Amino acid sequence: MRPGTTATGRDLVSGDAWRLFRLVQHLGLCGNDLRHQGTEAAMSLLQALDSLDEATRGFLWLQAYERQYRDQLFSAVAANHERGRWAERDERIRAQLVFCMDDREEGYRRNLEEVAPHLETLGAAAHFGVPHLWQGLDATQADALTPVVYEPVNLVREKPLPGQEALLAQHERRRRLRLAVSALLNQGIRRNLLTSTLLVAAAAPAALVGLAGKVLAPLKTGHLAETLKERFEHRIATHLALTAMEDKGAAPHPKQPREGFTDGEQLQRVAEFLQNLGLTDGFAPLVVFMGHGSDSENNPHLAAYDCGACSGRHSGPNALVFCAMANRAAVRQRLAQDYDIHIPDGTWFLGAEHNTCTEDIRWYDTDLLPGSHRQAFGELQASLQEAGQRHAHERCRKFASAPPDPTPEQALAHVRARRFDFSQARPELGHATNAGAFIGRRSLSQGVFFDRRVFLISYDWRNDPQGEILERLLLANGPVGAGISLEYYFSTVDNDGYGTGTKVMHNVSGLLGVMEGASSDLRTGLPRQMIEVHEAMRLQEMCEAGTGMLTRIYERQPALQELIGNGWLLLSAKDPLSGRISVFDPRKGWMPWQAGQDTLPETDCSSDWYAGHRQPLAPALVRQAFSS
Repeated sequence: MRPGTTATGRDLVSGDAWRLFRLVQHLGLCGNDLRHQGTEAAMSLLQALDSLDEATRGFLWLQAYERQYRDQLFSAVAANHERGRWAERDERIRAQLVFCMDDREEGYRRNLEEVAPHLETLGAAAHFGVPHLWQGLDATQADALTPVVYEPVNLVREKPLPGQEALLAQHERRRRLRLAVSALLNQGIRRNLLTSTLLVAAAAPAALVGLAGKVLAPLKTGHLAETLKERFEHRIATHLALTAMEDKGAAPHPKQPREGFTDGEQLQRVAEFLQNLGLTDGFAPLVVFMGHGSDSENNPHLAAYDCGACSGRHSGPNALVFCAMANRAAVRQRLAQDYDIHIPDGTWFLGAEHNTCTEDIRWYDTDLLPGSHRQAFGELQASLQEAGQRHAHERCRKFASAPPDPTPEQALAHVRARRFDFSQARPELGHATNAGAFIGRRSLSQGVFFDRRVFLISYDWRNDPQGEILERLLLANGPVGAGISLEYYFSTVDNDGYGTGTKVMHNVSGLLGVMEGASSDLRTGLPRQMIEVHEAMRLQEMCEAGTGMLTRIYERQPALQELIGNGWLLLSAKDPLSGRISVFDPRKGWMPWQAGQDTLPETDCSSDWYAGHRQPLAPALVRQAFSS
């Protein structure tokens, strides 16, 4: 190799000057540094670069990209040590809200806590420990509201209250009529040669009005359609067929499920979930379990926006079922006797569902809410309404079609209109930009702006001396977060190979998948419109626990060895007492993380930090109204 050339034989100046310039930029070197080192040092840098094959070079860039975000994430956690609220519960908690661990709920919870500092929020997988087969009032068959790997053996049916027989019969007749007319207009005109021309001509004026409304005023048209449907069919008051008799014969089976849960099953489900959550004392007067789902028009990928813990369906019914169990006097009595969990008589559990597209809240069984809780419920609804407006405003900054500088009210109207816009390829952005997960108390992350990028899973190390609860959470929730992260990762790095390409060309095929145009194979993965703003990296999962406990769990769980040991999930730990952060390397063990010298910025509220920015932002501390 002659002087002034690289290992590839190219002239250093004419062939590699640009490569060298970019490389020293990334290394943080300036021209004087390079001149001081001389030509040999420059050639050594390029030779090192040339010695890497494409896969190794790409993996190094990925690790560097991940480390940049990791250091931002860890710096925020370190700066927030002993600063976040609700490390200890006290009498100031007016209500507790249990959300899904979903990264989209991070923004909603943060905005809610800025609006109402006296509320505590928690997070968990939104099956809420009661996976089951759910059959709503109008459903012809039951749907499994469970993780996809779990086969439920309990069936819960929604049934009309006594005295609703006449209304139910009318409701069913009108619903059948509406569905028959819809099928005729959508399917009949394509299949019947004789009547199609007449049907098209007869329906054209109404179809034109409906089309114009959907295009020009989707929000008003959508609300009008929903109102007319509800008035036509009538809403039926219902209750749950929840409690089953204890088994005296064969145990229930996925193919022969038991209708309802026995008292013993309800006790075990409620106790275990409250223990997982770290909510075994300090109950507020009102405890809300908030499932979630998403609604949009003309969207064959709708399940990707719904609850992953419920097989891509809405998880509101799970919140309803859990709260119905937790409100039963028989269950509470056994909780106190068998598990030392004492729920005060003045505490009421209330189920709800958050629509992550529109920010609307659907409440369940509010007619059963005691009169003593009505005022607190009204105040909570007002806080949720304001939080929804703020969260919509935060989301609008990433929507190209949103108003440029909307008020919170305008932002809320915009995201609601996206739900009814049948031409909208991006009704919401789903899990795009997800990058981290926390398993720990809310105080670990509360009071920090994380830009809707982290999964939040509640866990209290003080209630788990042997690590049994943490082990359950890692086995159940770790793969959920990693699965979502990897789905977005692969769909981003190679959307043609691992994703589904653009939604614009998708055709639904056989009601089981989509194909591109009329001649492609069935496509898997996520469409391009769901990953356009995503930053592809592996999930950083931090546990608020000791490294010794995490090591023991890792060593006895092959599933975690496969997930973490093979680098699909990046594990770290924050010591609950000292705040020290450690990073797990499967080959070397636990390595201490060293904080940088930069001071984390502070902001009065989330909107001040993200104002004027569309791209993902680094964390920032949000000044607290008060501390616990």
